[in-house]
Amino acid sequence: MFKTLPGFRDFYPEDCALRNHLFQIWRKTAQSFSFKEYDGPILESLDLFKQKSGDEIVSQLFAFEDQGGRAVALRPEMTPSLARMIGARANALKRPIKWFTIEENFRYERKQKGRLRSFYQFNADIFGEPGAGADAEIIAVLIHSLCVMGLNSDDFVIRVSDRHLWVLYLQSLGLEEEAVSAVLGLVDKMERMPREVLLEKLVPYFNDASEDFLVKVETLTQIRELADLNSFFKAHVAAGELADAVNERLDAWDALIQRLDGMGMKSFIRIDLGIVRGLAYYTGFVFEAFDIQGEHRAIAGGGRYDHLVKKLGGPDMPAVGFAMGDVVIKDLLEEKGLLPTYIQAPDVYVVLGGDEVLSAALQQIQALRLAGYSVDYPIKRVGFGKQFKAANESGARWAAVFGEEEVSQGQVKLKNLASGEETEIPLNRLVEALRELDES
Repeated sequence: MFKTLPGFRDFYPEDCALRNHLFQIWRKTAQSFSFKEYDGPILESLDLFKQKSGDEIVSQLFAFEDQGGRAVALRPEMTPSLARMIGARANALKRPIKWFTIEENFRYERKQKGRLRSFYQFNADIFGEPGAGADAEIIAVLIHSLCVMGLNSDDFVIRVSDRHLWVLYLQSLGLEEEAVSAVLGLVDKMERMPREVLLEKLVPYFNDASEDFLVKVETLTQIRELADLNSFFKAHVAAGELADAVNERLDAWDALIQRLDGMGMKSFIRIDLGIVRGLAYYTGFVFEAFDIQGEHRAIAGGGRYDHLVKKLGGPDMPAVGFAMGDVVIKDLLEEKGLLPTYIQAPDVYVVLGGDEVLSAALQQIQALRLAGYSVDYPIKRVGFGKQFKAANESGARWAAVFGEEEVSQGQVKLKNLASGEETEIPLNRLVEALRELDES
C-alpha cells in the first residue's frame, strides 16, 4: 500500500475541519484589520528564491528543471512572490498596501517537531509605510489572531528586537558590512551555541576584545525595559552620526510600544535583543512569538524588510510583515485543549417513507440546499428505524420525514432531533418553516 511522503500529511475530514478552523481565524483577523487577501503561484523561478536568500537556499527547496528547461522550485515561503507582485504594480497600488494570504509552502528539510516539508502559513504584510505605526499594526494582527484562538499573555510572548539598532552598534565598533552580517549571524545562534564556541567564532572580528564584546552582548540581550535600552545605547554610542541614528531608532521603539500599549497589547511584548532573525534582508524591528513554557519552536516570526522589493527588481518600497505556520500553532492549541471538536453535521436529515415519496423529497432537498441548508438523506432504501438512527448519529438538528400518507396530503413532518418535538407542515412551506423555527 502506498504511504504519504515524509514530511507530508493527509487531511481526513476531521483534520480538514481543524485546519479550516485556523484558516477562518486567520482570515477573519486579517479582514478585521482591513487587510485584503491575495494569492500567488506555488511554482516560481528558482532565481527568485536565490536572489532573496542566496544560493545556499537551493538545498532546502523542492527544485527541478521543468519540461521547458526552466529552473523552478515549489515556493518555500510567500514573501519573494509577494515582493515580486508588489513590485510589478507598485505605481498603481494605493498606499499603505495591506495584504494577507493563507498558502501552502514546501521545504526539503528533515522532518522534526513543529516542522514538516509541506505546511500552511498565514502571512500579513504592509508595504509603503516606513513608520513604527506599520510595525505596531503587524504585531497587533499577530497578537489578535493568537488571542482569538483562546491564548493569552500567560501562554505566549512576542519577543521584539531591532536589527537596525544592532547594525548601528556593530558599526560603532568599527565593523564593515560583511563583518556586521557575520557577527549578527552568530548572535542569532547564541541560544543554541556553547559560550566557548561562540567566543572562538568572535575572535576573527574582535581579537583580544572578544570577551569584552560578548559580555556587552550578554548585557544587551538581557535588557527588558525601554529605559535600560536607552541607557545602554546612549552609553555605548554617544556621539556623531551613528548616535543620531541610534536616537531615531530609540524614538521608533517608543512609538512602537506606545501604540501597542494603546491597543492593550503591551503585556504580550518583551524587549529581547537576542532575537536577530538570521535572514540578512531584515532592516528594522524583528520579532518572534513563543509559548511561555518554551516547549515549542517559534509560533510566528517577522519583521521589517525595506529593501526586498527593490532587490527583486521593483522600486524602493518599505515593508513589514510576519508569517505563522499551522504546524506549531496546532500543536500548542492541542496541548492547551483549545482545539474545538467539530461534528460536521447536516442541518437536516431527510427520512424517506418509500419510493413513492422520492420525487417530492428530492424537490424539497434541492430547495433546502438552494436556501443554504446542508441536507443528507439515504441514497439507498433502508427501513425507517435505520434512517432515524442515521439521522440521530449524523448530528443533524432536524429530521424531515416524508411519509407516504403525509406526502399524499401535501404535508411533511419536521422533527426536532434534540427535543423529539414534531410539527406537521405543508410541503411547499418546508424552507419557510425551517427558517421560522431556527429564528424562534
